[in-house]
Amino acid sequence: MSRTRLSTYTAPPAEVTEALAALRARYEAPTAFPPGALAEAEAAASAWAQDGPARLLADGARDARDLGLVTIDPPGSMDLDQAVRLERLTGQSESAGAATGEATEPAAAYRVRYAIASLATFVTPGGALDAELRRRGETIYAPDAATPLHPEVLSHGAASLLEDVDRPACLWTIDLDARGEVVSARVERALVRSRARLTYAQVQAAIDGEVSLPPSAPDDLPGLLAEIGRLRLEREAARGGISMTTPEQVIEVTEAAGPAGESESAEVPGPDGYRLAYRVSEPAEQYNAQISLLTGMCAARIMVECGVGILRTLSPARPEDYARLRRVAAALDIDWPAARSYPELVRSLDHAVPAHAAFMDQAMSLFRGSGYLAFGVDGVGVPADDEASDAEEAVHSAIAARYAHVTAPLRRLVDRYGEEVCIAACAQAPVPEWVLQTLPELPGIMEQTGKRARAIGRGALTALEALVLRGHEGKVFDGVITSERDGRGELVLAEPAVVTEIRAGKGASDGGRLPVGERVRVRLLAADPAAGIRFELLTHQP
Repeated sequence: MSRTRLSTYTAPPAEVTEALAALRARYEAPTAFPPGALAEAEAAASAWAQDGPARLLADGARDARDLGLVTIDPPGSMDLDQAVRLERLTGQSESAGAATGEATEPAAAYRVRYAIASLATFVTPGGALDAELRRRGETIYAPDAATPLHPEVLSHGAASLLEDVDRPACLWTIDLDARGEVVSARVERALVRSRARLTYAQVQAAIDGEVSLPPSAPDDLPGLLAEIGRLRLEREAARGGISMTTPEQVIEVTEAAGPAGESESAEVPGPDGYRLAYRVSEPAEQYNAQISLLTGMCAARIMVECGVGILRTLSPARPEDYARLRRVAAALDIDWPAARSYPELVRSLDHAVPAHAAFMDQAMSLFRGSGYLAFGVDGVGVPADDEASDAEEAVHSAIAARYAHVTAPLRRLVDRYGEEVCIAACAQAPVPEWVLQTLPELPGIMEQTGKRARAIGRGALTALEALVLRGHEGKVFDGVITSERDGRGELVLAEPAVVTEIRAGKGASDGGRLPVGERVRVRLLAADPAAGIRFELLTHQP
């Protein structure tokens, strides 16, 4: 989490901690790990430290410590799920354990090596830790602390792909042609060693030619990441997928200005407060996300071909949903020709333009209702591999392809199972029985635990909004109204970065309507974490 200077709109740490503790209690977020689960995690970590690498290799895993893998994550991250190595090729693709189904393979131009933390190495099926992981489902992130899926001895230690240590991994090898299309893909258990722990900002600066990466990182990484990332974005556009890059509301840790002459880099013992900000992802982050999406799409194809697995799904929007969006576009004076597709329109918009931001906020409604589909078990058939099935529940409509969660097993339970299905399929071995037994339960587990995580995440933002605004009652703010329904609208302030509700006022100069997509001035009437936030509309600027 980034650190910024204190601003006028900063919430005190004690009040934030109190509000978030109440939020976690309300949604019954897990607390400490049960003694039995923690003991199993510590024993697994100790066993790995003792002779884990040797045992892994003896069991037939590949020794891939020479690959020059690196991790790319936010600064300070310790739960490192993925490490990457990119190569430019001149010959043909490696023989793939599980290909993409093409009759003949064109020449491969790029090779993506993607190492994913191997949690199956540390978790005993049916044990106390396994049971606790099912109860947790996923890591819950909050500004003061995370509620981790795994004990830190694993997530920040033995299972994390930390720099300069040997780690077990599920190693993907994906070959792409010159257009960025998949030629072949396979995954295998491997012993890996990350050579550098990089941040998105570092990699972006290297892409921009502003800095060089550490000597331990491959020199060609920045250029290849940008090159492959752009190709994959082009392939996404061609198949009708879309990645939303609208500003994200985030909570930042703040630090007080030190005495005159104090070093800017001096360590601060704990946060001095929290503030809200808007963040747009760097291109390097988008390129890296494309590598993850690529891997998930390959995993989905492998699982469908082997006849068992679990997909991440999002049903296509209905015609009436697109019709509603066209009405929104017309109301905001956004030109949307009949021949222009929805993804093409969104890619042409600028989130800095209020009307465009308002439209993109409404467009996000098409990306709700995602879920999981376990198939090949418990009587659920394998999704048909034909174009007609792409309109059904087995596809992820935002990605416009079949897709599976396999790249974040430290933070998401389902990924461990997807990886094990793919490893078995690529080795032409039976899928482990413990995987088959649990697959039917996973959609329900992930739905329940995902709702809890999202509720806590939204609740944290709501609490912070009230806390940063408290004490500023009566002040006038600038903002934009992004949507309206039944007299209630969504108000987005520029500073502080608050997104909240506003209601149409009968006596206001706007005649009682909310000017969606226009800049407005509003007065804060009340701000309380328990009672909520209330604004009144003063004026708008057509």
